[in-house]
This record gives sequence, structure tokens and C-alpha cells, in this order.
Amino acid sequence: MPTRRALAVRAVYVCAVAAAVLIPATFGALARTVFRGRAAGRRHLYRRLVHLVTVLGPTFVKAGQVLGTRRDVLPAALCDELSVLQDSVPPLRPAETARALREAYDDPDAVFAEFDTEPVASGSVACVYKAKLHSGREVAVKLRRPDVERLMTLDVTVIQRVAAVMARLPVMRDLPVNDVMRHMGGAVLGQLDFAREAASLRRLRANLAVVPRVWVPLVHLEQSRPRCIVMEFIPGLDVDAPRRCSPAARRRFAASGLTSIYQMLFVDGFVHCDMHPGNLYFTERAQVVVLDAGFSVQLTERLRRLFAEFFMNMSIGRGDRCAEIVLESAEGLRDNADPEGFQVRMADLVHRNHKVPAKEFSLIAFASEMFDLQRKFGVHAAPELIFPLLSLLVIEGTVRELDPDMDFQETAKPVLMRGLFGHRNAA
Repeated sequence: MPTRRALAVRAVYVCAVAAAVLIPATFGALARTVFRGRAAGRRHLYRRLVHLVTVLGPTFVKAGQVLGTRRDVLPAALCDELSVLQDSVPPLRPAETARALREAYDDPDAVFAEFDTEPVASGSVACVYKAKLHSGREVAVKLRRPDVERLMTLDVTVIQRVAAVMARLPVMRDLPVNDVMRHMGGAVLGQLDFAREAASLRRLRANLAVVPRVWVPLVHLEQSRPRCIVMEFIPGLDVDAPRRCSPAARRRFAASGLTSIYQMLFVDGFVHCDMHPGNLYFTERAQVVVLDAGFSVQLTERLRRLFAEFFMNMSIGRGDRCAEIVLESAEGLRDNADPEGFQVRMADLVHRNHKVPAKEFSLIAFASEMFDLQRKFGVHAAPELIFPLLSLLVIEGTVRELDPDMDFQETAKPVLMRGLFGHRNAA
């Protein structure tokens, strides 16, 4: 736990930077509201908020990425701005890499015959390197940055304490601020637990083995450590690979990527919640590669089944049942909630989207309207369902780019049948 002095110093710094960014941003937003309208004013303020998050560093970027998923609580326009946040952290220098290796291993030379100190990828929590084991096998080594745990723990504590104070304000009274911050903190700090991530990768590899053309790297547990994950090196990873492939191969990519998400959501209940393009690659051999399982969640059996039932009923146009499921899975209701009003409007949303041509159906638009209804009628969604739903929303753009005619609801049906009535992998 961070010391009081460290927390105080960091909190003062965060508040000072926030004031320096947000005070002029507020005046700028007011001016734009007067001359260009309310939407322009909000957009300016949200963009300055995202700039502030970026200035405050990697922990705040991670927190912003997680909070950007909470479309049930935050305005959709703010979530759109937060969704573009990406880690932009310089790679470790050779001396820092050597220090990180010494922190991970008593004797790195006993584990690796060769180790290239130039990272092949760099993130806020870790850098990834190419190495070779004494057996001659090439591996990818995900090595945690020195001191990152101390800094991220400090920052998350500051964020949560500031949020706890803000939660007492009248304007925040109807929002589940503390619950949202608790889940955000767990998601951010959970990415420091490399032992859990290694276990998650192994589990995803086993679960997704049933999906054609999906490749999750093999973890070498004997060589891995609490600060380091060693896995098979997959050559030729390229986000642009589909552009060089035939239309038929692109459709196969789309089908495999979407089916992998459905397998997680509806059958296994164990979900990779960070399927952005940096963690989802395609090879020229028509394989879909899934990386980085640091942000994964396990749905309870009840929530997994409710999620599957919701999607099944949505695909057949049973709006009343969809509305009931959302209310059943809700974490709570606001004091002034109107569940009956929500049920009527939610059923209408499903009916309007039933049998819409695949090319015209937008899962993001559907989910955004559903979250708007939840906010309007005071229904607080369970975070355990919001994070997995994000995986589906994130991958929609990639799937649409690969196959504009992909029918999300029809593709889901055979997987839904397995999840509701067939064999499932054990938790």
C-alpha cells in the first residue's frame, strides 16, 4: 500500500495538472457552446479530458480505456473519445531491460541462449522481446517494466480516493461511482498479475482450439516467472495482412474472429476483453492470432447464460424477454428508476432491429441506444457484462472491414445453441 506522503505528493501533482488542463478547457467549452452549440462544447471538453489522461501517464491511459467501456454510465460521446486512447510509451532502454531481466530471473543466461534487447512491442505495463531458449526454440518474452507496480498502485489509489470524494456531490448521487471505480481499479491492476495472465492464455488456447484457424500462443510455464511470460514466438504478425488476401480469405478471417468472441461469451464464459487491433492479428496463412490476455474476465454461470439468452432472444426478435434479462442481470436500480418504462422501450429497440439486413445492422448503435435507455430509466448494468460486451463492440469494426455482409446474429446462432443446450468447457 502506498505511503500517505507518496499519495499526497502524487495527488497534488494530479490535481495541479488537472486544473491546468481543465480550467481553460471549461472556458473553451463554454465559448463553443455559445457560438456553435452544446454538442460542440461537450466535444471540446471531452477531448481535453482525453488529453489530460494522456498527460498524466500510462495508469490513467489504462483507466481511461476501461472507463471508456462504461457506456451504461458515461455519455456515449465521452466513451467515443476515450476509446481512441492507446499506449504510447517509449520502449525500455537496454540498461532498463537488463534491470528488468535481473528482477525477473536470478540468472537470465541459464534460461535464454539469446536475448534481443530491442523490443518488438512496447506497452505501459511491459515490453515484448524476441529470445531463444537453450533448446533452440524461438520465444516471445513479455517482461514487466521496473517500478510499474508501485506507480500504478499509487495512481489507482489516487483515482479511487478522488472519485470517492466526487461521489458525495449531489450531481453524482445517482451514479454508481464507487462501484465503477472499484472495477476499473481491478481491471487496471489485474494487468500486473502475469501469473494470472499466463493462466488466462493457456485457458484461451484450450477453449478456442475448437474454433477453426484461431491461434493463441503456447505459454512456456517452466521458463515464465511472476514478472515475465515466455510464450511461443509467432512470426509475421501484421495487421495489414488481410489487405493482401483474397476476398474469400478475408471472409474466413471475419468468421473466425467473430466466432472466437462468441465461443468466449456464450459457451465458455471466459472472455478476453481487450480484442483491439493490437491484440488481434491475421497471418497470410489465414489464421487469426489472439494475444495479451491481461484483461480477461470470468462470467458467473448465471450471467453467462443470461448473456446467451439475451443474444438468442435478440436474434429472434423477442424484445420483451430481452428487456426482462437486462433487468434480471442489472446490478441495481436508481431510487427514481422506471423499470416498466425501460421494458417498453427496450422491447421496442429489439423489435426495430429484428430482421434488419446484415449490412445495415450495427451492434455499436444497438448497444449505445440500450445504454442510453439504461441511463434514462435508472438501470445500472452489471460490470461483468459490460466488459465482455466491449469485446464484441471492439471487434465489430474489424469484422465489418473484412466482410461488410457479415450477419452477426445468424453467425451467433450455432454457438448460442452450444452454449445453451450443448457441451461447454469446465470453468
